[in-house]
Amino acid sequence: MPTPSRPSVFLSTEAIAAVRFIDPSGIRSAAEALRDEVEALCGLRTAVSHNIAIRDLMRDGDGALLASEVFGFREGEARWWETPHLALSSPLVHACRVEAEPFWCNAQGFRTRIANPLLDAIDLTEFRARAMTAAALVVPIHLPFGQIGAASFLSPDPDEEDLSAAYDACADMLAVLARAFVESYVKVTARARPDLAGVLLSKREVECLRWAAAGKTNDEIGLILGLQRTTVRFHIRSASQKLDAVNRDQTLFKAAQLGFLATMR
Repeated sequence: MPTPSRPSVFLSTEAIAAVRFIDPSGIRSAAEALRDEVEALCGLRTAVSHNIAIRDLMRDGDGALLASEVFGFREGEARWWETPHLALSSPLVHACRVEAEPFWCNAQGFRTRIANPLLDAIDLTEFRARAMTAAALVVPIHLPFGQIGAASFLSPDPDEEDLSAAYDACADMLAVLARAFVESYVKVTARARPDLAGVLLSKREVECLRWAAAGKTNDEIGLILGLQRTTVRFHIRSASQKLDAVNRDQTLFKAAQLGFLATMR
């Protein structure tokens, strides 16, 4: 049966504050607050990753694993964090790379409030085995430096395939809670990045880097922008120095992390 919507669903400012924290000692209580609020809002279970690209597990201030100790994924259940190739094989993880708003999905497809054709290209064969669930309501969480977190909300019934009611009633509130929790976690646990945080590139440097990222040579960039080849090289080299990069590839990588290489129109 579909998860029923609940009347008068409301997210209080106190509930949002409860999932935020400022030091590692607050991680566990915030995770418990997130778990309990999600259960109260829509009856779903919570699974969270602060970075879908790595296997660095989320832990509380004492090192306890949140997935099992707080969110309740214990022996006998799918322990998604122990699957080595999940980041490469799961359609949920793939979808988080191309979608920034909450969605829900099952073997029949992805559902979003605004159509995203990039989701249509994702392979859903053997969905349950690859996603490790019959259906999920997912909040992608796009963070600085290209990091992507994700919160998945699952039915307590492992065979439930329809989360449309929960999505319609609660998706936006789940997004607020998940983002507040994950953003707090990342800020509290992440290493400082002073090498990148204060970088400012000029308009011309960004233009040259964007065309370089599109595969253009210095000569081609010069033709496009009406510049001499040596001037293009100067701007790219200047950007490299500001980004403390050792070569062109690393320059483009760091510029992309900082959001300078957004798709050109």
